[in-house]
Amino acid sequence: METLTALKVAHVMALVLLLGSALGLAVWTWRTRRAGDAAVFGRLLGRPQGFLWLGMALGLLSLPFTGWWLVHLMGWPLGQTWVLGSSLLYTVGALAWFWLLARVNRLRTEPARGKPRFTLALALFSGVCFIAIAGLMGIKPV
Repeated sequence: METLTALKVAHVMALVLLLGSALGLAVWTWRTRRAGDAAVFGRLLGRPQGFLWLGMALGLLSLPFTGWWLVHLMGWPLGQTWVLGSSLLYTVGALAWFWLLARVNRLRTEPARGKPRFTLALALFSGVCFIAIAGLMGIKPV
């Protein structure tokens, strides 16, 4: 039973790391932009913020492994609606996150060429996907 508990903790901590890093990066960007720094997007991939992106990447990469292992240990069938729904949301959210990373890099290198509003919409979409996954994990019918 201790393996199952440790795996549940690892899975929840991966999601907390992902969402916490995203929230930290969003708050930092919002506060810096509100202070009047128009070049904030040029520093989004800097060293301090790079650790937040790394935290999000670690959480993003560990979620499918710990999730599959949990489903396997609990003996749940993979065809349950909430498992399939969270898998689909994870795929869409992860692809949106990778696209977001590419757009942020474009904003960093060519600030005049990117569209910050679309980048914000992409970030919000990815965040909503992962919050919905957390909701599905919390209200699973099993």
